[in-house]
Amino acid sequence: MLFLEHQPKEQVECYNRLLKAVGSLSKLFSEAPEPYLAYRAAENLFCKAFIAENLSRSDASADASKDRVGIGLKTFLNGNGRSLQKVAEFNNDLNLFRSLGPEDMVRKVAELRNERLETTKRIYNLDKIIYHCVTRTVGKMLVYETPAHPIDIETIKNVEVSPRGNTITFSDSLEEYSFSISKSTLSKRFVTPEKVLLELPVRIVSDPFEEVEKLITEAGPIFAPIKVQPHVFLPLYSMRGEKRVPESSGLNQWNARGRKRNPDEVYIPIPAWVHKKFSKFFPATNDEVFNLTLPDRTVLSASMCQENRKALMSNPNTVLGKWILRDVMNLGEGELATYEKLQTMGVDSVVVYKVDSENYDIDFAPVGSYEKFLEENNKPTEGAEDYLDEEGE
Repeated sequence: MLFLEHQPKEQVECYNRLLKAVGSLSKLFSEAPEPYLAYRAAENLFCKAFIAENLSRSDASADASKDRVGIGLKTFLNGNGRSLQKVAEFNNDLNLFRSLGPEDMVRKVAELRNERLETTKRIYNLDKIIYHCVTRTVGKMLVYETPAHPIDIETIKNVEVSPRGNTITFSDSLEEYSFSISKSTLSKRFVTPEKVLLELPVRIVSDPFEEVEKLITEAGPIFAPIKVQPHVFLPLYSMRGEKRVPESSGLNQWNARGRKRNPDEVYIPIPAWVHKKFSKFFPATNDEVFNLTLPDRTVLSASMCQENRKALMSNPNTVLGKWILRDVMNLGEGELATYEKLQTMGVDSVVVYKVDSENYDIDFAPVGSYEKFLEENNKPTEGAEDYLDEEGE
């Protein structure tokens, strides 16, 4: 029992209708005889039908979540029913494995893969992660689900390097994998079971352009308003010299000298240039309290803190620290947060979305997100101001 079998009948029926409808418009995109389903469309219609949380913007190991189940959504041609599909990408982690031999490289990639799965579960408060697959063949779509197993590192076997040396294939006790060295991507073999959960006949409209034009003409103004949610990225590390998490500020504020501190005491630094560039994004004073919603929809009370509003803290301060240090990073009390730990998890910054002046959302962001944000806003990565004081406050 994975996900689909637990959903209300009316939601499953809605899902069936949406898949058939989108599949019927395949000739908008392809002349192939198989129905076409773009992966973003698959994500959006899944979340619409099942009233699930869409996680696709977060770059997590799950694309959606509902009832504490994370769902990785896959859509691909069924072919012979044994398709290799990408399940993880490690472009930002090359320094961790590129100098290793094949077997050590596979083990390191497996460790990273497993940590990403666990990190996603901790961030979004999930009990498990599964794959929900929509495969396409001539005239129909097939739907099945399979667990997103962590790689069983102790049973890794059949490690083979391709003749060109750009791919390593291997297996464990449950699955078959392929790692592209050149692309730093991990693929898993998906096997279509004989008995699928859904088998949906799809009739492809011969001229979908005419049908879409007719719909727009007859329906009138049905267009959605353009919405761009303001957001900023904040680093969880210092950019002064080598990337690192200072030992007595930021995520390690609890370790600062002076008074005795709670082991969950942290703050998220807000670089000075962010306030200058996005002057109306955060509240103007430290006295203004706002709601900060975590990825699992838990709502914290938060505010700007310290001189020049250089820190984002929760109230009480320890609530944010418990979430970051204990629930997500899985650190023990007194264990320092390090950049190496963040990199293993696949994150090194947070993204904050402004809903309105009293409500903000926060989520973890992939490695490199803050630096990309710097570049997009014409700020040099070298010498960019940050507020991670070595001694804390």
